[in-house]
Amino acid sequence: MTAGEAEAKPSQVRPLDAAERRVLGVLIEKAKTTPDQYPLSLNGVVTGCNQKSNRDPVMTLDEEQVMRALTSLRHSGAVAEVFGSGKIPRYRHLAYEWFGVEKEELAILGELLLRGEQTEGDLRGRASRMDPIPDLDVLRGHLDRLAAKGLVVWLSPPGRGRMLTHGLLPPEKLEKVRSQLGMTSAPVAAPVAAAAPTLPSLPPRETPAAEPDSGDGESLGDRVARLEAELADLRGRLESLERDLGR
Repeated sequence: MTAGEAEAKPSQVRPLDAAERRVLGVLIEKAKTTPDQYPLSLNGVVTGCNQKSNRDPVMTLDEEQVMRALTSLRHSGAVAEVFGSGKIPRYRHLAYEWFGVEKEELAILGELLLRGEQTEGDLRGRASRMDPIPDLDVLRGHLDRLAAKGLVVWLSPPGRGRMLTHGLLPPEKLEKVRSQLGMTSAPVAAPVAAAAPTLPSLPPRETPAAEPDSGDGESLGDRVARLEAELADLRGRLESLERDLGR
């Protein structure tokens, strides 16, 4: 911490509301992608929250909403206020300490906070803009470690095109996400206990209903999932190629 940084509060990992998720995701992202502009002013955080690229959903938060989110995150030990040599307060995340993760794992969590549920293939391509993740096997190693801490929640069974999200959703929001994805509702523990210093164990994985066989030993659902994963991987490679060409 710098000399001008406010005293950090005790770490309390807990479910986050929509504004808190967006604010923390923005601070993680900007620290990695625009370090020369980081820590961020309040105006910088608002701009990052409301930008239209790399966000799902696109939001329109005002300064009051963002300041409330920053204040609550500061009280939980996830964000700190920094003054440095200037008089305008700036904000930085304490997510490495708050979550207890390494840099690639924080990039993964940052993307999940900014976009919510997504496939492994999409996540690999998007998180690689912050820290390189060369392939799905490497990604899955990180995801296994995050899942063991309750920071990742699987939304579909193992296989190509597997869906996941972060473990910081309130229980009712997680059930809504499952419902929107057509997953069978089941009584599961909240990914993060409210105001608890540690995360509980990962919720049990769902078992999908049997699907008709396509005639070649592969179900229709498996074929669709495989094609989606291949498309997501191609999309990730295209994004990486576009970044290389733009340099």
